Amino acid sequence: MPGGRLTHQDRGRIATGLADGLTYAEIARSLARPTSTVSREVTRNGGPEGYRADEAQRATEQRAHRRKPTPLPPAPGAADVYGRDPEAVHGFEERFAALLVQTGFPRMMARVLACLYTTDTGGLTAAELVQRLRVSPASISLAIGFLEERELVRRERGSRGRRERYVIDDDVWYRALLASARTNAGLADAARHGAEVLGAVTPAGARLEDMGQFLAHVCHDLVERAEYWRQVFAAHRTADRRPG
Repeated sequence: MPGGRLTHQDRGRIATGLADGLTYAEIARSLARPTSTVSREVTRNGGPEGYRADEAQRATEQRAHRRKPTPLPPAPGAADVYGRDPEAVHGFEERFAALLVQTGFPRMMARVLACLYTTDTGGLTAAELVQRLRVSPASISLAIGFLEERELVRRERGSRGRRERYVIDDDVWYRALLASARTNAGLADAARHGAEVLGAVTPAGARLEDMGQFLAHVCHDLVERAEYWRQVFAAHRTADRRPG
């Protein structure tokens, strides 16, 4: 069925096409499949010279048997010390991750960020993230790198040589907004330079000039208000932590 999983018959046609010297694109058209499906199938099963339909089918079936779906579990451990419903917390974590995906986050990065946000300590080690999310260490490493680049998490060395923890601190969204503002400021500068190159009185130049001015003003206002509200919330936190 086009768009579904490759069948044994499909794999036989791929093997025949390779033997006949057809390109991946030609084989894909004969199967009504994307070229990437054929190239991925051949690459993971011996390459153009070593591809065998029967062996590829067996390997695929073995991989399917090993693959066990593991939905995101509630955090392991005893009952919640604050008396919260673990299932409700888990449900919120999943919904929060889904919302982050809608804003443009890759799914794994969204899951890691949501997991850290719903942890009372605001920080977990890589091993703890692997255990909670049931994914590979490599997936966690990739997600943390993505989040660090955007200044959404930071590393914190544990005491007495303990493993690093990945932490969300009080100013995380302030720093993330500044990082985004720096990117947009760079776009504003580039747009204004483009207006000079193309000529501000030309349609293209005027369009770039408007873009540059808009981004520059918005970035300035965002940074200014972000600094104001950072100070407001910092003052509130300080007041809340003072002994009664």
